[in-house]
Amino acid sequence: MDTFLIKATQLILAFAILVIIHEFGHFLFARLFGVKVEKFYIFFDPWTELFKWKPKKYIGGLGSHKNISERPELSKEEQLEYEKKCEEEESKNPQQKKKSFWGNTEYGIGWLPLGGYCKISGMIDESMDTEQMKKPPQPWEFRSKPAWQRLLIMIAGVLFNFLLAILIYAGIVYATGEKYVPFEEAKLGMAYSGEAQKIGFHDGDIPLYADGEPLVNPNDARMKIIQASTVTVLRNGKDTVDIAIPETFIFALDREAKSDTATIALMTYRIPTRITQVVAGEGAAKAGVKVGDEVIAIDSVATPSLDRFLSTLQGHENETINLTVLRKNEAKADTLVLPVELSENSKMGVGLEIDPSAFYNAKEIKYSLLQSVPKGISMGTERLTSYAQSMKLVFTKEGAKSVGGFGSIGAIFPEKWDWIAFWNIAAFLSVALAFMNILPIPALDGGHVLFLLYEVVTRRKPSEKFLEYAQMVGMSLLIILLIYANGMDILRLFK
Repeated sequence: MDTFLIKATQLILAFAILVIIHEFGHFLFARLFGVKVEKFYIFFDPWTELFKWKPKKYIGGLGSHKNISERPELSKEEQLEYEKKCEEEESKNPQQKKKSFWGNTEYGIGWLPLGGYCKISGMIDESMDTEQMKKPPQPWEFRSKPAWQRLLIMIAGVLFNFLLAILIYAGIVYATGEKYVPFEEAKLGMAYSGEAQKIGFHDGDIPLYADGEPLVNPNDARMKIIQASTVTVLRNGKDTVDIAIPETFIFALDREAKSDTATIALMTYRIPTRITQVVAGEGAAKAGVKVGDEVIAIDSVATPSLDRFLSTLQGHENETINLTVLRKNEAKADTLVLPVELSENSKMGVGLEIDPSAFYNAKEIKYSLLQSVPKGISMGTERLTSYAQSMKLVFTKEGAKSVGGFGSIGAIFPEKWDWIAFWNIAAFLSVALAFMNILPIPALDGGHVLFLLYEVVTRRKPSEKFLEYAQMVGMSLLIILLIYANGMDILRLFK
């Protein structure tokens, strides 16, 4: 339950941040162009809201509110009339409008955490306020503004999500820098998962190129390998081999990662098996294993790398094995064979070194504040490009089966709170949200942009009735997709 709560909290917090930034983009540009924003909500509020507040006017929630205006002596009817008069005066007085940049919007929190919205006056949006559209256009409404202003208002949400991702990536590299072992330094090469070996990778292969592009940093290489058509590896330290990557490889890796037997996600560094901790009273301690020993064989079966050691160790529950270790002293290295008793889970009571930089030369890069910005832009652009390329697979049969909803998104968050991991995932989700929202689907920002571009090119505005129907169709499609994606998550729970 604790794990579920940690993941759920991270998911909700990330969504809240992304929604606020996205909707603030729309809000800011709308107000800059003098368009009234009636509501600014985090999450949706069908039927009622958790909280609402209008500066100097009222505060409340769950369908009720308390007036906090400067005219408390007025009755409810007089108060409404007074507020209406103030809004009318504001629309006529540019100076007053400037002073009320924030003041004429209702801010709130909905109870349905599926997104958020800005209700912009004079626009067909999620609110489907068709009654407002029947009235004569007002100068402070969205529909009364030039097409280029309306276009910027609609693009702003996507733009702000992408800028947020860049800012997060820049902040991460500024705070932590980059540290990785270049593939060329990995003398034992890489260990590959079962699905990777099925398509031609061999343990020990060193990745060189993905579709001709050099592979150096493992943080970027994994996605490049998955999305490539051909990957070139160095085999046995001398031969270059081209491996064809099937288009469905990403789905095979996804299935493998969700299985109970998966130990490697595509690939990992092959490193020696070095003991970093020996637990008193356990089999290794009783046999005389020491910190710093390197395991090179189990029962005469060579284990030159950690992955081989772990796979060879399995299946020896409650047995005594002969552990061959290399013990390095100041002047020499001794080879010892130690009889070690294993537990019912094939455990011997040791800690193992898993950091490749403990064995190979690592490259470490520190970024100044100015250097972190272009690096953030580069990372954001690469993530957006990779996401866009992978989206084409959604329309395949395998892709449709792999679609997931909030459960799948929540699963990618770590089980323990890690701020660096959280911000990395939040940045990726911000990129994904930007891409999804710019798709030319009615009800999404991209749908509004499509109709506005049509207006700019043809100099003819689509009728409001057409926009209303398009919005309804788009919202229906999104609801169906939402039900399908989360339904797939539920089905996977029973498999």
